[in-house]
Amino acid sequence: MTALLLAIVIAVLAVGGRPDPAALRAAAITLDGSWQFHIGDDPGWAALGIDERGWETLDLTAPPGSHDGDVGLPGYVGGWMAHGHPGYQGYAWYRRTVDVPAGDRAWEVLGPTALDDGYELYWNGVRLGGSGRLGTAPRVVGVRPLRYALPADAAGHRGVLAIRAYMQPGIPAGADGGGMHIAPILAPRPVGDALYRVQWWRTVAGYIVDLVEPLAMFALAGLALAWRRRSGHPGFLGIVAVALVLSALKRLENATYAWTDLLSLPAYVGWMNIVLAPLGFSAWAIAWNRWCPRPWRWLDATAVALAAAGIAGGAMQIAVLTRIDRLGVLALLAVIAARIAREATMRVLALATLAWVVVAQFPDELSELGITGIWFPLGIGVSRTQYAYAVAIPLLAVLIVRTMAPQATTRLPELERE
Repeated sequence: MTALLLAIVIAVLAVGGRPDPAALRAAAITLDGSWQFHIGDDPGWAALGIDERGWETLDLTAPPGSHDGDVGLPGYVGGWMAHGHPGYQGYAWYRRTVDVPAGDRAWEVLGPTALDDGYELYWNGVRLGGSGRLGTAPRVVGVRPLRYALPADAAGHRGVLAIRAYMQPGIPAGADGGGMHIAPILAPRPVGDALYRVQWWRTVAGYIVDLVEPLAMFALAGLALAWRRRSGHPGFLGIVAVALVLSALKRLENATYAWTDLLSLPAYVGWMNIVLAPLGFSAWAIAWNRWCPRPWRWLDATAVALAAAGIAGGAMQIAVLTRIDRLGVLALLAVIAARIAREATMRVLALATLAWVVVAQFPDELSELGITGIWFPLGIGVSRTQYAYAVAIPLLAVLIVRTMAPQATTRLPELERE
């Protein structure tokens, strides 16, 4: 199963990581260059003929070869925080005039594929659509490829393209966050269709591992529960199934947010920081505590207390509590590793599996050590966590199967008699 899933992932990465076909890009117009920009919000800024004398100018021309640091989306530029507005979160507007080539072809705009965090797109003051819902009660979702048909009479005329962007307040952002990171594209209909498919392949490839690995984790959790009563480590298998489900949901959140509108950005961050991460950390510690001959009750109690601290830290956005949770669980796992090395069975396999689980669970701490967090094989970003799970999942499967060995050995004489 691991080999089959790996083949599927490599195939999707290879297709999604290809550059845009040169013929398609030559037939389309990238709307980079200078845009008028204004922080704040006024619905009237979508209209024609407004006074732009107080507006700034932002250049959305991307350096050659630039891409975002997550998926590998090409044409990436820094947002408004890198252009004179550090720390600003909320609404802002972009405007520019667009000359639509003459002819009888229908034209469309392919929206920005990277933007913090939601937007609406207007043509000559008319809203064509957007990502998420803005207004009095904004709901932002993952920005993905979208396209908007221009009016039938747009060909051969000049129009104003306006984008109302909204960055969700209260969500941590990098120094280059805020607003548009990839310029829209103007394309005739057949070319736009083809580029839209290319963009979606790249988006699917960017999160395919976050779909495939959770499926493997769910299967592995089912294996652990099915064999629990026949295993020499039933306590370990019972809790490790819970840890696998929590880790799978945590990874699956990324694909769900990137591909669908099911999760808003606050819900995505909330589930991750308040529920899945702290509970997952403690579940892994409690599970590995049961690999040892006699689990230490104080360690279980400490893991539960740390989970409570992590939940409180995520809910109240108290970074020190979240930090205590993460480092505390890491310390517990180090204690457990020392016990496994000293007194547990199958110690080499168990320690190797535990080590890869730790690499997958604690990416922030490894990044602080200067270890690269994302690589771009075939042009698509694959994180260190995803690589770690790719090793940990089959190792854990072998470990689960090996826990059956004592039962198989004790039943061998009986089976021979039969």
